[in-house]
Amino acid sequence: MAVAAAVVTALFATLGSLSALPSGHAAPDAGDRVSGAPTAKAAGGARHGSATPSPSPSKTHGRPSGSPSPSPSGSGGTSPGPSTSPSPKAVSAGIPLTWTVYSHRWAVGCGHNYVIDKTPDQVPPPPAPQDASPWVQTQNGVHGGQTLVDITVQGRSDAAVVLEALRVRVVGRSAPLKSPSYFTGGGCGGLMGPGSFDVDLDMDRPIARPVPGDGEGADSRTLSMPFRVSVKDPQVLMVDAQTEACDCRWYMELDWSSRGRTGTVRIDDEGVPFRTSGIKGLPQYWYRENGWALVTD
Repeated sequence: MAVAAAVVTALFATLGSLSALPSGHAAPDAGDRVSGAPTAKAAGGARHGSATPSPSPSKTHGRPSGSPSPSPSGSGGTSPGPSTSPSPKAVSAGIPLTWTVYSHRWAVGCGHNYVIDKTPDQVPPPPAPQDASPWVQTQNGVHGGQTLVDITVQGRSDAAVVLEALRVRVVGRSAPLKSPSYFTGGGCGGLMGPGSFDVDLDMDRPIARPVPGDGEGADSRTLSMPFRVSVKDPQVLMVDAQTEACDCRWYMELDWSSRGRTGTVRIDDEGVPFRTSGIKGLPQYWYRENGWALVTD
């Protein structure tokens, strides 16, 4: 498979997309699916914007190699000593991939709407696209109407890891925020590549809908899972999630398989769900030379 990273915008709420849970209730992590060996599961993504994903915290199921074996029920005497041979479960446990998440991509690099509970004179000028994340954090901003997420996935070795499905879990719904929306308009940049996927968060069971890339020829292809990654062959999943009718909190689950094992990792915004709120009917501001101006048309 080619070394260059294939750009894939993916938001997959596939086969088992779950219905939204009531607002304020977190959904439990999905149980691991086992195929011949135990599966590892991790929560949270790696840091934003990293070109090469770093390992994420993981939790391994199964008894570690060398730990004492339990004594049979009702048996007398002393318990058996530590296992002298490595446990196959412990040897095979572990997540064979790493990933990074960046949740402040702007549509075609032009700009993005953020809902901010401040008056225009309290909001500083919009940032450059690469500085969007810290700018939004200092303003306590929320994605307005749309969240674009780049997920870079890479294997830990030359062994192929198949990315089977990307599902969406909406864990909170409430009425859209009433604060103004600020559009961080700027210069336009790169287009969405082949393999883009749209997700409608307003659906009871959000699913991913493959759409063509923005380019021409090969760049306008429509791609869908599964994809294959390794340490030399990363993959970028580009997710476009939208809402008009709710203040939605959501995260994703990525199913993988490799060498007879299967598992699921949680993809979220550095340990917390992504958050997207509708902006229909809100006052909207655009930054001009002399400050924020209300959009009237």
